[in-house]
Amino acid sequence: MKILVPVKRVAALEDDFRIRDDGRDVDPEDLNHDLNEWDNFSLEQAVLIKEAAAGEVQVIAATVGPEVCDEVLRACLAKGADRALRVWGDALAGSDPVAIARVLASVVRREEPDLVLAGAQSADHGHATTGIALSALLNWPHVAVVVGLKYGAGDARATATRELEGGMTQEVDLACPAVLTIQLGINKPRYASLRAIKQAAAKPIEVLGPDELGLASADVGEAGSASRVRRMLIPEKGSAQMIEGTAQQKAQRLAQIVREFRSEKRAA
Repeated sequence: MKILVPVKRVAALEDDFRIRDDGRDVDPEDLNHDLNEWDNFSLEQAVLIKEAAAGEVQVIAATVGPEVCDEVLRACLAKGADRALRVWGDALAGSDPVAIARVLASVVRREEPDLVLAGAQSADHGHATTGIALSALLNWPHVAVVVGLKYGAGDARATATRELEGGMTQEVDLACPAVLTIQLGINKPRYASLRAIKQAAAKPIEVLGPDELGLASADVGEAGSASRVRRMLIPEKGSAQMIEGTAQQKAQRLAQIVREFRSEKRAA
C-alpha cells in the first residue's frame, strides 16, 4: 500500500525584514526556510503506520515548488519516507492553496495511495485549505485537525479523533482511501540520524511538470487561482500608556480615551 504525504517548504521572518519591491511579498533575503511543522507530524504518522505494518508500505513525500524545495524532501527521506516527488513548472508560479490542491490531486490520481496525510495548516500563511480542497477534488472522505488515529496498513476503514473548539474532541469513522489533515501533538516526530541524512542525500527525487500530470495552464498558477496577494504592508507600531490613580480615576480616564477616539473617527 501507499501513503502520500504532501509537504511544504515554509518561510519564517527574520527579526528585521523588508517588503519586496513589487509590494507582494517579503524580500527573500530576510527569510529562513524549513519543513512545515504540521507536515513533520503527518510524515511521522505515515512512518509509524509503515513500521507497524506486516506487509510492505510505501511512504511518498510530495511537494509543489522549485528545485530549492528538494531540501525539505531530503529531510523527509531522512526521516523515513521511501520516495520523494516534486512538481514544478513556470505555469505553477502564483498558485493559491486551491490551485496547489489541484496539482496534488493529479499526483494522487497518478500514485493511487490508500491514504493521504497532510498537515492541518502551514506555518507561513496558515490558510488550512489545501488538504480539505484536495479531498473535495478527489471526492474522498476526510477528517480535519486530527489528533488521534487508529489505522492499520491496508484497512478498509480508519478511526480518527479530531480536535474541536473548547478542548473537545470527536471520534470519526471513515472509509479509505481518505484524506486526513494532521494536527500538532498527534505524535512525537523523530530526528534524522547523521547516517540517514547522508543516505537521503544520495536518493533520487522524481520531478514532474504540469504537462506530465495533465494539468491545464488555466487550472494552475495565477490563472487558476481565486485569490492572490495584491499588496503586503508592515503594520504601524502602536503605543501604550499606563493609567495611574484610583479605580474611579482609571475608569474616568478610560472613558475619556474612548470619547477622544470616537471623536477622531468621526472627524476622519
